Amino acid sequence: MVLVKEYRIINNCTVDEYRIAQLYAVAKMSMSETGSGEGVEVIKNEPYDNEKGKGQYTKKIYSFARQGSLELHEEAWNAYPHCLTVVTETMHLADRAETENALNLDAKVLAQRVVEHIDVTNDKEFSAALYKESEDPKLYKATKAERGPLSTEDWMETCEPVMTCYKLLTVEFGWWGFQTAVERYIHSTMREVFAVFHRQLFCDTDGWFGMTIEELRAMEDDTAKKLIDKRNQELASKTESN
Repeated sequence: MVLVKEYRIINNCTVDEYRIAQLYAVAKMSMSETGSGEGVEVIKNEPYDNEKGKGQYTKKIYSFARQGSLELHEEAWNAYPHCLTVVTETMHLADRAETENALNLDAKVLAQRVVEHIDVTNDKEFSAALYKESEDPKLYKATKAERGPLSTEDWMETCEPVMTCYKLLTVEFGWWGFQTAVERYIHSTMREVFAVFHRQLFCDTDGWFGMTIEELRAMEDDTAKKLIDKRNQELASKTESN
């Protein structure tokens, strides 16, 4: 059995802004969480121009200690607004999650697909242990962008600007007897990851708003260097303690 779900996430930003916002959020998350058993390790982050097209290639390892030390290895070819990874396929559109086949899926995949909407303001989208007041869109107001808080029940129908992330996640686990349970676990974990990430993205609006792609790339380079130094310090500390 293959479990195919399409997650639709509405965001209070434009499609062009989201390109900067998602990269900013990953860079910030990688610095703030690595060292606690969670975070994002950026293995590669470089331009590509080949048979897949032209864009930015990244290779990352996501670690989720609170999900039982789960590690997710991701390769991504980001030809924005379309992004293909070994885990998900994503399309970003300037709409309110109403495009029925944003990823141009064939009839076979469409028959298997289950559509689920993620509300970034809903605290029930993730474990209570992951809640942070500073990452609550219902409370956050962006002063530079003059957006938020997203505190009304109809915010997805009324917020401006607006865009949607369409994320197709296909999971197939070929170990009979464990297949269904593992596939459902991966989907529930990734749904939680998507929800928390996009809450952080909105609550960082004043950080990324107005940034250029050049400024963002400089931030990524600086973050990568700091991560190397941080991991070397952690390794040295562990060596000394042993």
